[in-house]
Amino acid sequence: MEKAYYAKFGDVISFDATFRTNKYRMVFVPFTTIDHHKKSVTVGSGLLSNESIESYSWLLKAFLKTHGKEPTLVLTDQDAAIKQAVENVFRNSKHRLCMWHIMKKLKKKISDDLFTNTDFRKRFSKLVWDINMKPDVFEVKWGLLMKEFNLEDTRWFKDMFTIRDSWIPGYFSDIPMCGLMKTTSRSESMNSFFNTYSESGNLLLNFMMNYDTAIQKQRNTQRELDKASKKASYKMQTPREIELQASKMVGKFTLCSTTKVKVILKMNLWLRCGVKEIPKRYILKRWRKDVISRNYSFSSVQSDSGDCENVKLVNDSYYSFESCLDIVRDDKKRLALFAEKQKMLLKEFESDYISPGLKSKTDGEVVCKLLGVTIPIPEEINIHVPEVQSNKGPGIKKRIPSAGEVAYENSKKEHRMCSGCGKRVPHNLRTCLERVGAAKSAKDS
Repeated sequence: MEKAYYAKFGDVISFDATFRTNKYRMVFVPFTTIDHHKKSVTVGSGLLSNESIESYSWLLKAFLKTHGKEPTLVLTDQDAAIKQAVENVFRNSKHRLCMWHIMKKLKKKISDDLFTNTDFRKRFSKLVWDINMKPDVFEVKWGLLMKEFNLEDTRWFKDMFTIRDSWIPGYFSDIPMCGLMKTTSRSESMNSFFNTYSESGNLLLNFMMNYDTAIQKQRNTQRELDKASKKASYKMQTPREIELQASKMVGKFTLCSTTKVKVILKMNLWLRCGVKEIPKRYILKRWRKDVISRNYSFSSVQSDSGDCENVKLVNDSYYSFESCLDIVRDDKKRLALFAEKQKMLLKEFESDYISPGLKSKTDGEVVCKLLGVTIPIPEEINIHVPEVQSNKGPGIKKRIPSAGEVAYENSKKEHRMCSGCGKRVPHNLRTCLERVGAAKSAKDS
């Protein structure tokens, strides 16, 4: 199913590494894109033993080999190894850096006074996040802002301006769907989703079983959204056929204000010219309600005949079945009739049919095929336990404790006995107040 989703929605993808995977501390890297419901969907994933350029390059090559085409745009954080690997493998893709990770560093790069300056922060955020701002306009406004707040010689701002075409939205406006993702937050959200099914002490087998469970849950959610989208009815703003056509073909999604204006102007022009239907070239396949269901077999049993015509017939059959079921789902009488016809059809075919692919195979061969095991099975299988990896990761995050916290922790410790007062206290003979007080009294007398 990952192939089907990537084929339709793989124009923009993001990936981000997470570290709570298994007891061997291998790096889990899921690839995320956005479907026609504007939901995150996983189109691939990998486990790496380390975070080197070679490892990431190997993963991207495997991803490319599986899907057969590069994405139009790839979104990642500023990891140097990932950046180099993307350049090595995805030679025709545009690489974009996560804006959130870059903006997160702002506080550390400027003074506290400037960071608390709401005018600066508001203007800076508006400048870098505006997807409709042209590059030449951005560069002028950036220069004026840097000059106004005396940031022209600040190293970080100079570096970020140098790589502006790698993270500022205006430099990606020529790429369709460039506004779908500007940060890796969706990838990080997917990492959290998978982590709910995984524990750091898991073996690889446990991890794979948990991964399958997570993917199945994700796919079930998407199927429910597909069904809801097909049944959805939208309130028409006009009696025009062109609006009714759009509601039947395209799912409900939010447009930015600029795009809304363009759509309204285009539709008004069509209506004036007597156009009753939206030309097909203007309806992107990725937003159609049937973008997946017409091209993907919903069965867990996949055809391996290699016959394209046969695969198409299988897919069409599943689509027809699902469409019929959606129509009669809420009508008890028609649903019962549909179920009865299905039983009769099943009985007719079962009476004299056994799958040709299984006739000549033993039970053991069938099981091996389902498990993906090579036949014949080798007599000796040498599989070693992976070594525990030491990756970059986020490190151990420890903040500096306050004086009050230090005092509280010290109060819980068992102290040595002071030879001055004879008590177990957090001071010694030299700093003992009782001793100092006694000595002072003796001196005064």
